[in-house]
Amino acid sequence: MIMSRIEAPRDEATSNLTDRLLAGLPAEAVLVDPDVTASYANDMASFCPAGSPAAVVLPRTVEQVQHVMRVATELRVPVVPQGARTGLSGAANAVDGCIALSLTRMDRILEISPVDRVAVVEPGVVNAVLSRAVEEHGLSYPPDPSSWEMCTIGGNIGTASGGLCCVKYGVTAEYVLGLDVVLADGRLMSTGRRTAKGVAGYDLTRLFVGSEGSLGVVVRAVLALKPRPPQQLVLAAEFGSAAAACDAVCRIMAGGHVPSLLELMDRTTVRAVNELTHMGLPETTEALLLAAFDTPDPAADLAAVGRLCEAAGATQVVPADDAAESELLLQARRSSLIALEKVKGTTMIDDVCVPRSRLGDMLEGVERIAEKHGLTIGVIAHAGDGNTHPTVCFDAQDPDECARARESFDEIMALGLELGGTITGEHGVGVLKKEWLAREIGPVGVEMQRAVKHVFDPLGILNPGKLF
Repeated sequence: MIMSRIEAPRDEATSNLTDRLLAGLPAEAVLVDPDVTASYANDMASFCPAGSPAAVVLPRTVEQVQHVMRVATELRVPVVPQGARTGLSGAANAVDGCIALSLTRMDRILEISPVDRVAVVEPGVVNAVLSRAVEEHGLSYPPDPSSWEMCTIGGNIGTASGGLCCVKYGVTAEYVLGLDVVLADGRLMSTGRRTAKGVAGYDLTRLFVGSEGSLGVVVRAVLALKPRPPQQLVLAAEFGSAAAACDAVCRIMAGGHVPSLLELMDRTTVRAVNELTHMGLPETTEALLLAAFDTPDPAADLAAVGRLCEAAGATQVVPADDAAESELLLQARRSSLIALEKVKGTTMIDDVCVPRSRLGDMLEGVERIAEKHGLTIGVIAHAGDGNTHPTVCFDAQDPDECARARESFDEIMALGLELGGTITGEHGVGVLKKEWLAREIGPVGVEMQRAVKHVFDPLGILNPGKLF
């Protein structure tokens, strides 16, 4: 239904699209060269179709975004909002004849308030840039996706991103206090607040977080900040089985500990990291657990967690003495995805989140799926919140292997739902998982979500073909 609404008048509409856009935009903000626009066609997800944009627009102001949406509404042209396109679900993929609305040039930090503990930013601000800026004020912005050096705040909001520190500090949605959003017809709406508390009306702010640009275009965000925590210390624990490592995770969380990071790497990932970095991790390691604390006395917390790991069967526990040693221990985790890419050349990263108590079942199930399809699948997990990233390694030039990779990916999502989990903990739905969203939320849920979409975007021009 959404696609049929936008395709019918396309021939007449696109004939003067460029002229209409240029009536309210500087020439350098509108790109129409097909060789250039093709580079804005997709994000970093595998197996996700992408169309060809009719134009790429790079606005610098709210008024310019409003102009784009007014033109798009009048001409019935689809608009695909984009950030840095580091996403892994196809949420930023273009559709044929669309305006790819890249918000990367709206990259100003408008305000940092140590008293109110908020930052006001435009959507194109890079996550790491904001994090470093607020650190100068003794504050922190905790959400830290793995792509934090490249990804933008607008993209983080669109996909409700997570990161390594979610186990203690939570995900992006918990830090978005208010938004300025340009609606499909060009109107500007403000949601939320900048106060510490506020419950006036429906929480439309949270509605936009994770909506993948399907309800409106975020042009400004009020973000909550935290006091900068002490330097964290890290512990590495090696296990003879993934089950033992998952048991340690359960013991840590049941014991009331609040680590700032609790990450797990299975044996496939550990061996890939060894091959890439020559870090000398023991080849007998079946699972590596990394725990960190940024408390006033992190050494004491690490010692307590180390004892729990040993009780769960850890073969070796190595706590860091200082920040430099901590950084060395974290290098293995940061090298994981690059290392897995080297195994076969292409990876497909799943994002299934399960209850912590079922984490062991998830890893065992992924191992069975890998054996069934004859594939290498490494698992990296934000173990503290049950968010697993089974990473399928395959040869993109081998059609049979590609087919098996896709089948295994779907079976992993089915396993996650069977274990009481969700198909995505932080990467979003996009194109890649929209069929699975319907399975997770059911027909009534899909009906209600489509009704919400229709209220905000009755013509169906905002990021069509995503989510459902």
